[in-house]
Amino acid sequence: MKSAKLKIANRKGLTLNASLELPANQKPNYYAIFAHCFTCSSNLKAVKNISRSLTQDGFAVVRFDFTGLGRSEGEFADSHFSANVEDLLDVHAYITQNYEAPGLLVGHSLGGAAVLSAAALIDAVKAVATVGAPSTVGHVKHLFSHQIDQKDKGNVEVNIGGRPFVINQDFVEEFDKTDLPATVKSLRKPLLILHSPFDKIVGIENAEQLYHNARHPKSFVTLDNADHLLNDEKDSIYVGEIIGTWAKRYFPKIENVMLSTEGEQLVGHLNIIEDNFTTSIQTKNHSLIADEPASVGGSDFGPSPYEYLNAALAACTVMTLKMYAERKKWDLQEVFVYISHSKKHSDDLQLVVDKPKYLDHISKKLKFVGNLDATQKERLKEISSRCPVHKTIASEVIFETNIIQD
Repeated sequence: MKSAKLKIANRKGLTLNASLELPANQKPNYYAIFAHCFTCSSNLKAVKNISRSLTQDGFAVVRFDFTGLGRSEGEFADSHFSANVEDLLDVHAYITQNYEAPGLLVGHSLGGAAVLSAAALIDAVKAVATVGAPSTVGHVKHLFSHQIDQKDKGNVEVNIGGRPFVINQDFVEEFDKTDLPATVKSLRKPLLILHSPFDKIVGIENAEQLYHNARHPKSFVTLDNADHLLNDEKDSIYVGEIIGTWAKRYFPKIENVMLSTEGEQLVGHLNIIEDNFTTSIQTKNHSLIADEPASVGGSDFGPSPYEYLNAALAACTVMTLKMYAERKKWDLQEVFVYISHSKKHSDDLQLVVDKPKYLDHISKKLKFVGNLDATQKERLKEISSRCPVHKTIASEVIFETNIIQD
C-alpha cells in the first residue's frame, strides 16, 4: 500500500489537504472517500487503519481534512455541517475528474452524517458505511452550544474535547438545517451501520434510529468493547475489513486479468512508461509485485528482486526442515530463518582466491522452536543447506535466453 498527497480546491477556493491510499499494486478496482469525525483530521490513526485495510480489498481511498481542520485551509467556524457536505461533493468531483468516480462513502461520527447527506446528492455512489454516526446532525451541539451566548452573533472561543475552537452563532444554527432522518429514509442505497454499544460520545440508540429510518438493503454490525474514536488499533482494522467485505457485494466483480506464462513457470512484466520499476509477476495461479526501494528511485510497492531471492531460499529452507523433522519424528514445532544478501570482499571473508574480488554473500540464521537437543539442531542446520533452492544458488547455473518474436 502506498499513498499520494493531493491538494483539492473546494468551491470556496480553499485548498483541502487529502491523501489517496492505493492498493499494493497501485491499481485499484474501486474508489472510496473517507470523512473524518467532528474536530478530527484525516491523520487520525483509526482513519488511516480503516483506509489502509480497505486497500486490501482493491479500494483506493481518499481521506481528506474538512475546511479549517488538519492541514486544510479555512477557519473552523466555516466548517459547519453543510460546508462539510460541500467539501465531500467537491472532493468527489475532483476524484471523478482525475481518476474514477468513487462509489463508496465512509464516514466516522459526524463524518458519517455528512456522507449520508452527500450520498443522497451523488448518483455515482453505490454504497455508504457509517461508524459511530449520530442519527441527527444537531447531536453534536451539546459539545459547545452551552458555551456561547445566544445573543452573541460574533466569534466566540469554545472548548471542544479539550481543544479551543473559534465558532459563531451561524455555526451553531447550521446544524439545525439538515433533516438527517428524512435524508436516510429517502436514500435508497445500501447502508452499513457500525456502532459500539459502549460509545459514550454518540450513544448506541443513534445506530438504532438510523437503522429504523433506513430502507433495505441495510446492515448493522456491533463494535463490541470499542470506544467512539476506535483508539484500539484492532477495532479500526476490524472496521476496515468488515466494510471492505460488505461493500464488494455492491460493486461489479472485477476478474484478475492474468498474463500468459507462454508455457513457462512464470512471467514478469514491466510497463516502463507507466510503472517505473513496479513489476507484475504471475504464475498460473498467483500474482506478485516486485519493485525497488525509494532510495534507488523505485516506488517500493513490493519486495526487491534480491528480497524475492531471499524469500525463495527462506521458504524452501523451512519446508525442507519441516519434512525432515517429520520423517525423523522430532519435536520441531516452529522454525524461523533470517536471510540477508550482500556483496563482501574475499579478504573480509578470509577466502583464498586467485584474484581478490567482491563476492555474493548470503547470511542464513536459524531459530528452532521445540524440544530439540544440540545434536538435533546441528543436524537441522546441515539439512538447511540441502534444500533445492539453496543447492541451486550454490551451484553453477546454465541460462538459456531467447527472444519471443511478435
